[in-house]
Amino acid sequence: MVDPSDREFSEPNEAIMQATYRALREYGYADLTIKRIAEEYGKSTAAIHYYYDTKEDLLAAFLDYLLERFVDSIHEVETTDPEKRLELLLDELLVKPQENPDLSIALLEMRSQAPYKKAFSQRFQQNDEYIRYMLKAVINHGIDEGVFEDVDADHATRALMTIVDGGRTRAVVLDEPGGLETARRTASEYVDAMLR
Repeated sequence: MVDPSDREFSEPNEAIMQATYRALREYGYADLTIKRIAEEYGKSTAAIHYYYDTKEDLLAAFLDYLLERFVDSIHEVETTDPEKRLELLLDELLVKPQENPDLSIALLEMRSQAPYKKAFSQRFQQNDEYIRYMLKAVINHGIDEGVFEDVDADHATRALMTIVDGGRTRAVVLDEPGGLETARRTASEYVDAMLR
């Protein structure tokens, strides 16, 4: 498993990441410019270029930032109960994105650039590996505790990730109302049928 980025975000970098977040939500990936990020940041484009040479460098750092925030949210979960932990992970993956549909659209746009932009591809791969690692660890813990059936944890993890990815994509591409809720319910049904 690849560890999430150990990058520390300084106060100016944190502000730039927040500005990037707001600009992505407002303009989407296709219409995002350093100038628009700078406007959200409240400073000149030179202030951003001091930290990032190109928009691609900035967006790669933004993907690191999002993964770090996801990791932090997972580490804040206090329960070690495998069933509850799995439910909370699935909520993070399928319920929380409903809070920011504009960001979900921008991230899907960035994901579509991954075959052409190595920095994006690496970040999305790292993110996927980390999420799969977390899901598999919870499933294995549940198997060890006798809470879950003795299943192929790798297969179960990949099946859950297919539900997550499909739900997120359908919610954005098809603008499917309730798509994420359906995916969340389907994930629970899969857990009930295969793990319990």
